[in-house]
Amino acid sequence: MSLRAYQQAAQRAETPRDVEYRLFAQVTRALLDVRSTPREDLHAWIDVLHWNRRIWAALADDCAQPGNALPEATRAQVISLSLFVHRTTSQVMRRETDIEVLIDLNRTMMQGLSGQAA
Repeated sequence: MSLRAYQQAAQRAETPRDVEYRLFAQVTRALLDVRSTPREDLHAWIDVLHWNRRIWAALADDCAQPGNALPEATRAQVISLSLFVHRTTSQVMRRETDIEVLIDLNRTMMQGLSGQAA
């Protein structure tokens, strides 16, 4: 099976929630991996932290759209968490807080996306 056919089959089988879960799993794995990278390797740290920040910003943007089907309270919580991720990412880069805060938040989001209790 060609890669294109596989991607099309995966797209038909995955729900938006599945896609979000998979994306969070990928970025969380990258956050876990970068922990063992020396802090002097700024490029590696910035790439991963920026990727995580972009994911959260995209979620916030989606939640801010009038057509979003999530309950208003849930949308507000996601936007608030996105702002928290933005601030915390800067703190991680300045070594004022640990990357574990972001990892834990992403894991909690993954639990919610999978339907598991936190």
